[in-house]
Amino acid sequence: MYTLSNKALLSNATITVVGCGGTGGFVAEGVSRLLLSYPGMNLVLIDHDQVEQHNLIRQNFYQEDLGKFKAQALAERLARKFNRSVGYFVNPFNPKFVQPGLIIGCVDNGPARAAIAKAMSPWNGSWYLDAGNSDNWGQVLIGNEDVMEKCAFDPEKGLCYALPLPTIQQPGLLAGQPQPALSCAEAVAQNHQSPVINQAMAMLVLEVVRKLLAGTLSWMQVYISLDAGTMHAVEATPEVVARMTGMRVSSLIKKGGDS
Repeated sequence: MYTLSNKALLSNATITVVGCGGTGGFVAEGVSRLLLSYPGMNLVLIDHDQVEQHNLIRQNFYQEDLGKFKAQALAERLARKFNRSVGYFVNPFNPKFVQPGLIIGCVDNGPARAAIAKAMSPWNGSWYLDAGNSDNWGQVLIGNEDVMEKCAFDPEKGLCYALPLPTIQQPGLLAGQPQPALSCAEAVAQNHQSPVINQAMAMLVLEVVRKLLAGTLSWMQVYISLDAGTMHAVEATPEVVARMTGMRVSSLIKKGGDS
């Protein structure tokens, strides 16, 4: 079994949550709780949307947040609740806003995912975690490389240093999202969307983050279905990456003499 290297995350000490709506708002609070055990870690929230009345049905906001920017409302509340500094930006995602470490993408459109993926290219060792969901199912993918390098897996240390970006693992993430016939609030009201899918997704994201911080994460993909009551994880292995990229398994494995 290989576990994902957390060296860059722990040394850069920054987690950035992009998108603070349905899933991201719950993720931000859960990460704040996880970071009680990592007092030196920074947390930054990014979202340019404002809190509206219909958001209160399924997102992590309250009446007093109406009209505020989502990132600001969450950052101020979490700073008070956990007695820590929480950074935030109320502009659309821009690479200059973020520091190396871990980016958690909780966005729902191709252009936003493309921007995050593009921002990863100079950050060797940092990770991009993408969370996406439909009405009753969802997925979490993690990666860090647009072009896979050789020797991504070190069998002697049992570490994985590089995986294809989520947008390469599933190129469909970059496709534009069609405008839904119903708003999320209307979909929940008419039982077309589970009112708890975002909390379930946040739980999945937080477990991946917990494992990554602890140095025990061996997954590169995780899927859940609320209808089936199932969770399925895909382990990060040279064989899986080779099938995904067309590379040879042997080229992905660090040999004894490799630096």
